[in-house]
Amino acid sequence: MRRSRIAAYVGSVLLTVGLVLTGTAAAQAAPSAATGGYVALGDSYSSGVGAGSYISSSGDCDRSTKAYPYLWNAANHPSSFSFTACSGARTDDVLANQLAPLNSGTSLVSISIGGNDAGFSDVMTTCVLQSDSNCLSRIATARSYVDSTLPGKLDNLYSVIRGKAPSARVVVIGYPRFYKLGQTCLGLSETKRSAINDAADRIDTVIAKAAANHGFVFGDVRTTFSGHEICSGNSWLHSVDWLDIGDSYHPTASGHSGGYLPVLNSAA
Repeated sequence: MRRSRIAAYVGSVLLTVGLVLTGTAAAQAAPSAATGGYVALGDSYSSGVGAGSYISSSGDCDRSTKAYPYLWNAANHPSSFSFTACSGARTDDVLANQLAPLNSGTSLVSISIGGNDAGFSDVMTTCVLQSDSNCLSRIATARSYVDSTLPGKLDNLYSVIRGKAPSARVVVIGYPRFYKLGQTCLGLSETKRSAINDAADRIDTVIAKAAANHGFVFGDVRTTFSGHEICSGNSWLHSVDWLDIGDSYHPTASGHSGGYLPVLNSAA
């Protein structure tokens, strides 16, 4: 009889603990499902260029159903979802064309921006088609812009975002390193690949600092893309694609689901 009472007591304690833990887990899980609206801003790395399955109504913005904002929305069911990210966007384009959905009910904003301001497309064209020295010179010009001009552009944009969505959690997502170094790999020289990676690190550093200055969260995708760079043998990035040149150096669908989405999940 005594053993039965002890067993019953232990069972009651375990049941109570289970209920408490279940409640705690639910409380911890709740923030990941935005109670308000989610607005996805930014450039081609947010719209999903390179991922395929483009939404026809998005036109030249090339918004993809395989892009990380679309995947996050499908998994978390926020009260509303506005996907305004657009291929080729610069900071001024975001200001002019993408911010209308932001309001006091917006609870989550994600954005990748700055690469086009720095002339990323021209940098890659130069490095693919021209000499090492020309590539390094073009990267130096881009770095100068990133250091001198981009911080002010980001500061202005982030201030406007905060003003329009005062309660939102804003996740600023960076850019991956593009190349796995030290590998035998056709295409660009190791000198070019190293310089391009350094440039990606530099713009991420500047973006992260600007985000921190506004109390925003920086999502670093270099960690999730590690081992999946071009030349890795399991790349989540397109290299030069002569059949669809616009896809070049953009994440694949696997890059969005395996590289970008986990970072947003962690930061949201």
